[in-house]
Amino acid sequence: MPSSKGFAAQDAQSSLGPYNFSRREPLATDIVIEVLYCGVCHSDLHMARNEWGQSIYPMVPGHEIVGRVTAIGSGVKKFKVGDIAAVGVIVDSCRKCAPCKGGEEHFCAEGATLTYAQPDRVDGSITMGGYSNNYVVDERFAHKVPANLDLKAVAPLLCAGITTYSPLRHWKVGPGKKVGIVGLGGLGHMALKFAHSLGAHVVQFTTSAKKIEDAKRLGADEVVVSSNKDAMKAHTGSFDFILDCVSAPHPLDDYLPLLKQDGTLTLVGLPPESPSFGVFNLIGGRKSISGSMIGGMPETQEMLDYCGKHNIVSDVEVIRIDQINDAFERLLKQDVKYRFVIDMSTLK
Repeated sequence: MPSSKGFAAQDAQSSLGPYNFSRREPLATDIVIEVLYCGVCHSDLHMARNEWGQSIYPMVPGHEIVGRVTAIGSGVKKFKVGDIAAVGVIVDSCRKCAPCKGGEEHFCAEGATLTYAQPDRVDGSITMGGYSNNYVVDERFAHKVPANLDLKAVAPLLCAGITTYSPLRHWKVGPGKKVGIVGLGGLGHMALKFAHSLGAHVVQFTTSAKKIEDAKRLGADEVVVSSNKDAMKAHTGSFDFILDCVSAPHPLDDYLPLLKQDGTLTLVGLPPESPSFGVFNLIGGRKSISGSMIGGMPETQEMLDYCGKHNIVSDVEVIRIDQINDAFERLLKQDVKYRFVIDMSTLK
């Protein structure tokens, strides 16, 4: 395997900078990908700065990868050299537990292997992510990309896309359902696009009146500024499902009263502090609070195929790799519409 190069954090305080490293030798069912684009997820920032306490350094982040297959193992059946392939948040699992056998590898009983900053199940080396020139992965954990989609805008689908598509499908969002989307950011703008495409009546909740027109452009039937108490109250008891995409602390009690009897509020954001809520807001209507994260390999491919059929991609701002530290700072200020993507051809 040729040497690899990328951008890495050396510790929790350092900026990302050039880093040379080696990947493991490909196995029979592995493919080698030349990384063309890599999305920038807010979790990359959390991990680079060890805000979740599980980081391993040096760290090459990146788990929204789109690239071209440059080599395949002797047992590979799904890809050929020259194909476009996509890789998301996980790159391996035990493959034998009930979730893995059921195509929900992200719920692996032993714990799935993350795309970066985790021991590789094959040789124990630490996985390095997509802020790099290449990647080695078993074909089971790579996905076909519909030919009609813009590759740079596909990259965030591998995290923001599947993270929002999966709960909308699981809770059967579609025609006749009233659905709320909380937050219009990297996750929220994808949730809005999917919910609209699935045929639901979609209400976008935002803290910023400046986002009203953008929300309507992306498919919202209605937009509610969440600080407007009268506007919030007008929707009391009317939602079948609310998808909460916010990663900042916020009160769930603002949204629970808006659910119908037996309605569900699902969390996909990752606030730094656990949310609190009033129990009476749950028991009064047999309501549920649930959580969801990414999706299994079959569902991720289903999502990509759905995006191809309906021409859905992320709204992106393409950056050079040497702009990544500035992009991290802009992420903290929510200064992006709505996802950064690195053009990896700028890695020299």
